[in-house]
Amino acid sequence: MYQKSIFSYLSIVADSEIWVSISVDLEMGSSEEKVVAVIMVGGPTKGTRFRPLSLNIPKPLFPLAGQPMVHHPISACKRIPNLAQIYLVGFYEEREFALYVSSISNELKIPVRYMREDKPHGSAGGLYNFRDLIMEDSPSHIFLLNCDVCCSFPLSEMLEAHKKYGGMGTILVIKVSAESASQFGELVADPETKELLHYTEKPETFVSDLINCGVYIFTPEIFTAIQDVSSQRKDRANLRRVSSFEALQSATRSLPTDFVRLDQDILSPLAGKKQLYTYETMDFWEQIKTPGMSLKCSGLYLAQFRFTSPDLLASGDGTKNATFTGDVYVHPSAKVHPTAKIGPNVSISANARIGAGVRLISCIILDGVEIMENAVVTNAIVGWKSSIGRWSRVQAISLHKKGYFTFMSQVAVGDYNAKLGVTILGESVGVEDEVVVTNSIVLPNKTLNVSVQEEIIL
Repeated sequence: MYQKSIFSYLSIVADSEIWVSISVDLEMGSSEEKVVAVIMVGGPTKGTRFRPLSLNIPKPLFPLAGQPMVHHPISACKRIPNLAQIYLVGFYEEREFALYVSSISNELKIPVRYMREDKPHGSAGGLYNFRDLIMEDSPSHIFLLNCDVCCSFPLSEMLEAHKKYGGMGTILVIKVSAESASQFGELVADPETKELLHYTEKPETFVSDLINCGVYIFTPEIFTAIQDVSSQRKDRANLRRVSSFEALQSATRSLPTDFVRLDQDILSPLAGKKQLYTYETMDFWEQIKTPGMSLKCSGLYLAQFRFTSPDLLASGDGTKNATFTGDVYVHPSAKVHPTAKIGPNVSISANARIGAGVRLISCIILDGVEIMENAVVTNAIVGWKSSIGRWSRVQAISLHKKGYFTFMSQVAVGDYNAKLGVTILGESVGVEDEVVVTNSIVLPNKTLNVSVQEEIIL
């Protein structure tokens, strides 16, 4: 595709954005159309359900399968033909993303910018707010992704389907159970043409088992559609002739003219007008809203590594290396004793130390953690620089209505009401020898010398 590529990096701090500018000398065919991707990463006020893990690190940088959450959609974007630029849009301070943006740009050879919103503009308004930067490469198509979505990201396939449809936008969709559908945007699509016929966000009554995955592709006409919403809202405000009391009441209910929601303000009104279409994925899909879901999604990405990055998965039979079963990621700097048994669904981060006889099942072990001899960790996230003593257990189990216990990893998909699907140890938590921690959340810098069950340790 490219005959010559020369990348140079320059970090610049501006008023409301920090960006890594990558000048690219590309000899491209004139017929090739450029594509850009925008990934919404949210902000610190949006990740409260992810605490205590988000107390130490922005949620998009929390590691899943050994890689930051945002790394997975970025890696998927890299596979898009003729990708010109990736933009990360959010409310986090620039300094929190500066190192990662520079690192990922250098690693994947992808131009990446982080752009900070000065105030909330809505999911569509945030896109429109940076329209000039997004359009500086004159792209023919714009991908829009949410960072807290876990899926296989079939972006190239979406692009091909979108070109065949000929509309303004295409939405990635998936079929789910009728019980869980109401928690998402439900939609109706023409079974033949795949046109979006009806869209409603989190309806009170069942509409369809087809839901919005939070992954989109648009033509630049999306900016005109967003501008039309803002203009109509402004015109209605100017034309309103009401009493001062009614004006005050209306002002509290109305949205700012530059606050535009993608679902209610764009998708719903344009449904059935031959402008929006759907592309159904048959692969996995989840939303990463809670720590419990992050553990499950880490396992899904690990399983995907079998096909996309098998070199990232650990292997060993207990002779020279530890015994690994299922999908396991171990950072090169981590030290794992040969007698340990690891897996399935385990991610071990940098500088972790796993002692003799340790058993790890379905867990995320973060940087600098030490797990001593014969300890067991299952269905848990162990925070940075924490330690687990000898013969201790850190675990999560669930009591079902029938009265028997089962590991939380076996709970049915879509059980979003489970409060303690995973045990969490915050940063620098110490679990002393022979202590059992079950279905609990422990905030940072605590030491446990007695067993606890179903508690939140503040």
